[in-house]
Amino acid sequence: MRLEGERIYLRPLELRDADGAYPAWLNDPEVCLYNSHGDTLYTREMAQSYIESVTDNPSYAVFAICLRENDRHIGNIALQQISAKNRNAEFAVLIGEPSVFGQGIGYEAGALLVDYAFSTLKLHRLYCGTHAENISMQHLALKLGMSEEGRRRDALFKNGQFADIVEYGLINSTSKKGA
Repeated sequence: MRLEGERIYLRPLELRDADGAYPAWLNDPEVCLYNSHGDTLYTREMAQSYIESVTDNPSYAVFAICLRENDRHIGNIALQQISAKNRNAEFAVLIGEPSVFGQGIGYEAGALLVDYAFSTLKLHRLYCGTHAENISMQHLALKLGMSEEGRRRDALFKNGQFADIVEYGLINSTSKKGA
């Protein structure tokens, strides 16, 4: 399956991606400034193990974000903890290549994934949480139509201190309640 955007496309994350730049992203202090990664060395073997654990797993839909112009893998985006019963999932995105930061790649990928979640998977709700200082992710969540739903105080220990996690959610307005 491939989800096509204007500048990027999404394809399922594959074992071969562990041989590329992907593992290094999770060791990059700039990339991991506000996420839960970067505290311990992330290896190729760990990336392979993760990819194997999510492949064909109905609780996950993990995609590589690739540039259309050169097929370069620049990040990952996922629906995690997919609940068929509750028709919801956690939205997560990681832009791994700093050279594309601030270019709207996260929004383009996010819009494709939101459409996939609601149109194809028929989910009712998406949610995400982010470090209170991660303004870029907060802007992305709002631009994707999510609403701020709350704050988990001191829920993340990052960069030597506790930080709040700001929670966002999006309801699929076209899904039927209880259907």
